[in-house]
Amino acid sequence: MDKIIAYFDTIPSSHRSLILFGGIGFFWLIEYAIPLFRAGYPKIKHAGINIFFTLTTIVVNFVLAMLLLNQTTSWTAANHFGVLNWLPQMNPWLYMIIGLLLMDLIGAYFIHWLEHRVKWMWRFHLVHHTDTHVDVTTANRHHPGESLFRFVFTMLAVFITGAPLWLFMLYQSVSVVVSQFGHANIQLPSWLDRILSWVIVTPNMHHVHHHYVLPYSDTNYGNIFAIWDRIFGTYDALTPDKLTYGLDTHPAESEHSNIGGMLKAPFSAYRPPVGAKFSGNQ
Repeated sequence: MDKIIAYFDTIPSSHRSLILFGGIGFFWLIEYAIPLFRAGYPKIKHAGINIFFTLTTIVVNFVLAMLLLNQTTSWTAANHFGVLNWLPQMNPWLYMIIGLLLMDLIGAYFIHWLEHRVKWMWRFHLVHHTDTHVDVTTANRHHPGESLFRFVFTMLAVFITGAPLWLFMLYQSVSVVVSQFGHANIQLPSWLDRILSWVIVTPNMHHVHHHYVLPYSDTNYGNIFAIWDRIFGTYDALTPDKLTYGLDTHPAESEHSNIGGMLKAPFSAYRPPVGAKFSGNQ
């Protein structure tokens, strides 16, 4: 455990980049070997669009991390603030697991659920949902505006939990890989996916969230751990043969496969889907 703490406490940026792009490359190859849906789209072009948004996410996170991360973790440690700092002394492995669970609940599940409940947040988040060909590159397809407020909520999670820097870096690394896995266009044996989905978010579980209509797009918000959707009643299932990716409100290619259109999407008039959760069109 000491080696894990020491590594993630000082993890180089190059290693974090390797985890991100190495994961994309790894799952990209698996998608060719055991795809859920055979590629019927320009996979390279599709990846280029999503990697553009991956790069904007990296830039936003890097800038904000420079401004907020060290200050937040240093303040919570110096003031003995946060849930993890208030817990009694425990086994470091148990401490790590509890920390990952809390970070995942507050910094991922909660903000994701909120993005589907607050209209102005949804306007940014819908860019992620407009992808009509969900694969590993979809994992980081986030509008820069969404990347901004997601990072703020991540820092809120660090503040509430009192997570030290090494735990934050470990969480981010695990989150990247599991998110890529959950979005990847791969088909696991149903028995294996079913078992894994009691612990972590799997492709079959998360792909339901990307079905193009309500109520399925308002289910399965999990990021790393699958337990939150079951605990809070947001879990649902749908067989892959019934999946259609994208959003019923943004069917035009210019809106889901064009960078300019996607950047402007949050500032366009709200379009209520069938069974809309928001009223009005502002």
